[in-house]
This record gives sequence, C-alpha cells and structure tokens, in this order.
Amino acid sequence: MAARAYWKGQIRLALVSIPVEIFPATKSGASVAFRQIHEPSGKPIRYEKTVAGIGTVDPDDIVKGFEVSKGNYVLLDNDEIEAVKLESKKTLELVQFVDSGEIDVLYYEKPYFVVPADDLAEEAYIVLREALRKSKKVALGQLAMRGREYIVSLKPCGRGMVLETLRYADEVNRAQGYFRDIPDAKPDDDLLDLANSLIEKKTKAFDPAKFTDHYTDAVKELVARKQKTKGRKIVAEEDDGPRPSGSNVVDLMAALKKSLEKPGAKPAAAKKAPAKKPAAKTAAKKPPEKAPARKRA
Repeated sequence: MAARAYWKGQIRLALVSIPVEIFPATKSGASVAFRQIHEPSGKPIRYEKTVAGIGTVDPDDIVKGFEVSKGNYVLLDNDEIEAVKLESKKTLELVQFVDSGEIDVLYYEKPYFVVPADDLAEEAYIVLREALRKSKKVALGQLAMRGREYIVSLKPCGRGMVLETLRYADEVNRAQGYFRDIPDAKPDDDLLDLANSLIEKKTKAFDPAKFTDHYTDAVKELVARKQKTKGRKIVAEEDDGPRPSGSNVVDLMAALKKSLEKPGAKPAAAKKAPAKKPAAKTAAKKPPEKAPARKRA
C-alpha cells in the first residue's frame, strides 16, 4: 500500500492479538485555503518565533513546556515524552461492546481505515469483523496516537473495519443548556403527517457524490474572474430580491402542502371529476354564429 500508516500495532481481544495498520479515511486537501498577503508588495506574510525581550529564536532552542503555575513551566524534550509508557501506544485492547445507536453522534470525531498488517493476521481479522457484523455491536477501547490517548470505536466496513476516535465526556457540551428554551410541545397531527409525507417524498439512498462544495467552486470562479480583470475589484451582483425576515408570519400548513406539490401539478388533495359517459348519438356540430356588429353612435 502506497500510503504511510498513521499507526501500527495490534488489536487485542482477550488472548487473541491481531497485528494491524491504521490509515486516515478522510482528506481535507479540497478545501479553500487563503494566505495573508502584504498588499503593497504582494508577498506572503511570514511568522517568526520570538521571545519577549530577546527577539527571534533558533528552532533548535525550542522545547516543550508544561505550565504548572502562572508563568512557571516544566521543560520536557521529545525523548522524555516518547518514553512515557502507555500500553495503548502499541495495543488497542477491546474492553467493551455496545450497540452502535448507544453512542451519541456528538462523540464521533475522525475515522480511520484498519487493515491487517500481514497475511497471518487476516484470519483473526475476518473473524472479528464478521463477529461484530453478526452481533451488530461496536467495539470500544483506547489508543495512543501522536501524543494523545483516544477513546476509539471499531466496526465493520465492507471487507474491512473502520476505527473512529471519540471525544471524552468533558469535551462535549451538554445539549440541555442550548435547548432549554425550546418548548416541550407536540405538533398538530395534520402538520406532522404532511411533514412525514415530505420526508418520504425526498427519501433516497445516500450518495455523497451528489453533493458539491459550492463555496469552493464559487471562490475558484471568483479567482478566475479576478485574473481576467487583472486585479480590478469585482462588484458583487445584486440579489434577486429581499429575503423574508424571521418576523414574517408563515402559514405552516400551506407551506407544507405547497412543498409536496410538483411544479405545475395540482395539489394532491384535489380529485379529478368523473368522466362523462358518451352520448348514444352524436349530433352534427353547427358552425358558431357570428355576433351582430355593434352600431356606431
């Protein structure tokens, strides 16, 4: 595999050890990145590491420090930090299994692909993968990577498995503080039925390729236009019209019904009139009579 492993070690379940390698499952290279530029010269801004009263310092003189009190630090070098003994540096011990629905979405942080390190590890790897799939459970453990120990979950993903780092309890804000002022009320049954109908109408299989980063595309288009104008300021185009403010009263029932209608179609509630039965005999149609001409005054 061309990519470099982010972590190498073993997954351990009781007396079974499975050598594995972990690789990042996501990438962020497609996002827009800006540099700060000195406008008069057009050159990028650089940041230098400085010390108050000393000025710019040599990178070789920089070490890590842990603040034990205001302005007082214990200095540590990389070898000392690396020497900290944690079993989770090399071993992911699976200590608990839970239903996937038990883990709140707020705790999930970042996904990684987990692959067997060699051919000898494949059999045990496949057994664990299929056991998790059959039991519909997620494995939990702790893993140390890049100077931090994480809670992690492990679950099947196609022919492989995905590990996801989780946040600790003190890293997640309690939702009650944000949702406290929202009334604990039940909606009208008719409104709820219409909302469910709208959800069913728009329900499709998830395909991430259908979604585009419009902001990135718009910025790239802006850059291209700016290049053509040779640096002249581009005036923003005016909006089609004023957007409705939050103070406007909206008829929710009418809005939901309108959302369910297809463009140009009649409302779903409207029924077609029954077709008339054809007459036994069809009379010959007379040509329409001309209206009498009006007399001028």
